[in-house]
Amino acid sequence: MTPAGNRAALGSEGTQITGGATVQGTPEAGLLRRVRNSLSFMRGNLLVLTLTRSTGMFARQMTFPYASLFILALGGDPEQVGLINSLAPLASLLVFPIGGYLADHRGRVRLLGWTSIIMGALYVLHAAALSWEWLLVGALLIGFGVISMPANSALTADALAPSHRARGLALSNFMSSAPATAAPLVAAAVLTRWGVDPGMRYLYAFLGASYALAGAVNLRLLTETTQPSGPPLRLRDVPALLRGTYAGILPLLQSLPRTTRGLGAMVILGFIGNVVAAPFWVLYATQVKGLSTEAWGTILLVEAIVRDVGYLPAGYLVDRLGRVRSLRMALVVALVAIPSFVFVRGFALSLMVRVTISLACAVYIPAGSALMADTVPRALRGRTMAALGRGTVFLGSTGGGMGGPGLGYLVTVPAMLASLSGGYLYAANPVYPWVVSTIALVACLAVSLVVLREHTQAEV
Repeated sequence: MTPAGNRAALGSEGTQITGGATVQGTPEAGLLRRVRNSLSFMRGNLLVLTLTRSTGMFARQMTFPYASLFILALGGDPEQVGLINSLAPLASLLVFPIGGYLADHRGRVRLLGWTSIIMGALYVLHAAALSWEWLLVGALLIGFGVISMPANSALTADALAPSHRARGLALSNFMSSAPATAAPLVAAAVLTRWGVDPGMRYLYAFLGASYALAGAVNLRLLTETTQPSGPPLRLRDVPALLRGTYAGILPLLQSLPRTTRGLGAMVILGFIGNVVAAPFWVLYATQVKGLSTEAWGTILLVEAIVRDVGYLPAGYLVDRLGRVRSLRMALVVALVAIPSFVFVRGFALSLMVRVTISLACAVYIPAGSALMADTVPRALRGRTMAALGRGTVFLGSTGGGMGGPGLGYLVTVPAMLASLSGGYLYAANPVYPWVVSTIALVACLAVSLVVLREHTQAEV
């Protein structure tokens, strides 16, 4: 057959005509095309942010779970562990408003990149610490690093169109967190081989290097999404900015849609419910349930895998069902699972509870983040996310920290008070932190039912 005949034997877009039958390509080709279309938004700023977050998350998950051991090795005691963890978020009250202003008026990429590099240098100082006091000073200084969180959150929201915002956030979360699943096991091997000291010094050095590398990559590859506006921020302007920010909280909230304000209230309630119980999951599992630390570590590993894999279908679910309906569904599941933890016994049932919580979390995170991005205009995202966070909470968190993209300066004080009260509640009765957490979740669900509505015209 001639070349012309070959062309004549092909339908549009390569469809082959064979014996009068039309074959629309192989199933494999169709699957690859659907996969390409599904991942088409993973490019540009979102791809760069996802890759740099993955390195940082891996390094953090290696270091942070064992940080308390390093404090003890440097002469501290449990009281110092609590002191260091509770004071670290204080800086956010000062720098979150500054970060929100800079993200909206002076550019987001430089703020994010240079902050990461500076934090990398501070973490290297942790590696050289001579006593626990060094770690206390370091924690206070590193707390200023949250100045870049509004820029980080705004860049992420800017990078996604409303039509696939939840899927994009879910895929980004999956790609960022999946490598970190094995990080605690890698760190355990390091500490087993070299001991807590110097093993933790190696981990902190790696953490600092990962932050510096991420900052350099972000500065080189990210594209700015906002144009500088307003006067440059000088040191003498900071007091006036802080006064204006906190005096302007009410006007800012009034300018936001009702759904955004409701979501902000849910973030505050969610953090209260989280931090009051977060440090005590491991204690309840080992001291009350009688699980070994190895068994608890296995539970956390399995739930992390389930959650990370669940991000992908959860993103599609949120885009199909809607943000508000997905949030409500996740809250109902969490309301059943989280309080049940204190009633079940044994490894298998405890694992089932934690896996159920991880599935609820996999839906809640992209739904909350997408709803916040949908309802906040691009020009206000930096300041709004500085105040309220990214709109999401890590349901059933088992760590002791309060930070992360979900934290805003309006969340800080309630979360700190809840964190401080958690120890007293646990000492009075180990079940009490979960009682408070459940009450907070019930309040979250009530707010979602009364206040939240789907945003028909999503912000770009």
